[in-house]
Amino acid sequence: MPKFSSDAAERAFWEKTDSTAYVDWSKSVRVELPNLKPSARKSDP
Repeated sequence: MPKFSSDAAERAFWEKTDSTAYVDWSKSVRVELPNLKPSARKSDP
């Protein structure tokens, strides 16, 4: 997994990179978050 100097650098990387080269999605596990509530503030784009 690459190391990033900032969140912006990581975001730019994943916007143009296919995650299948880094993540084995066949080993993924579904998770349920029944008590998840909407954020009280807008998140950054």
